Order: sequence, then C-alpha cells, then structure tokens
Amino acid sequence: MILPVTVYGDTLLRKKAVEIDKDYKDLNILIENMYETMYNADGIGLAAPQVGLSIRMFIVDGTGMEEEEPEMKDFKKVFINPEINETKGEKWEMEEGCLSLPGIRENVSRQDEVSITYYDEHWNKITETYKGFAGRVVQHEYDHLEGKLFIDYISPLRRKLLKGRLTAITKGKSKAHYRVNVPG
Repeated sequence: MILPVTVYGDTLLRKKAVEIDKDYKDLNILIENMYETMYNADGIGLAAPQVGLSIRMFIVDGTGMEEEEPEMKDFKKVFINPEINETKGEKWEMEEGCLSLPGIRENVSRQDEVSITYYDEHWNKITETYKGFAGRVVQHEYDHLEGKLFIDYISPLRRKLLKGRLTAITKGKSKAHYRVNVPG
C-alpha cells in the first residue's frame, strides 16, 4: 500500500524517533509499504517519520544507480534502531533533495564515510561502513530519525531565501507527484 509522505511543517519530522522491538506489530507489512511508497515517489531512501511513524527505522534502495555510483550495487537495506558510530573523512558537497521537501534541492556538505550499527529486517545486528554516495544516503535518512532535515545544514541566508517555498509546502501548495500528508 502506498502511504502518504509527511511533509515539511509537521512537528513529527522534528522529533527524535523511538526504538522498536521484535514484536512491533506488522513490521514486515510496514517495510513492504515503505518500499512501495518510496518507489512510487522515485526516492532512494525513506525513514519511518516520513510516513507518520516516529520510530527508528529507514529503508534504502539505490540499486538502480550503480552505473553512476558503483557503491550502490546491491544497496537495498532495512535499518532498524540504527546508531551512527562515527563519521569521518573529508567533507564534500552535493545537491540533496527529500520527499518531505518536494521541489527543494540544495547543496549539503557531509563527511565521506559513516560507520553504523543497526538491525536488519530479520533482527540480525550489523555494523557496516559506507562511503561516498551510499554514506551520504545513510546519513540523510538517519537524520530523519534524529529530527533533522537536510535544510538544517544550509546557511541561514539560504534558508531565509527558501522561506516562501517552505511555507507553501506547509500549506499544501507545493507540487509533488506522490501523495503527501500536509500538516494540520
């Protein structure tokens, strides 16, 4: 089932999400619905807060991008209760977008490498390190679980210039080709 994407202005996107346990009701159905929602919106990552659930889980699927970004080969994963252990390496800037901020893309500087510990959908505990574009995607989605958005990393002046577009998103006046859940 395709779920509506929670957009900018909803206070849920600014809350720190809570951990879940193995008994979380209908977890496999939620994961399936999140993938369907993400694919429908042409995304490569989706965090649970973006579908209205303040829980520590996100999904990624960058397998269609491996030609441009080789580290995305076979990069389809579920991250449950993730914790970043370390970010390191040189910071590099790249344009980012977000399903919760339809129509907005900005250059964001992030470190090149991230080490993260998480549970997969079978509750196997995993610690992995991701670099480059894969590392960026993990950091972006993880931020959603911490109540952060990519616009938090841009300059105050740039955010001020985006104010009108952000207000339009909050009021449901932005264009998205997928279902959205507007605040209020």
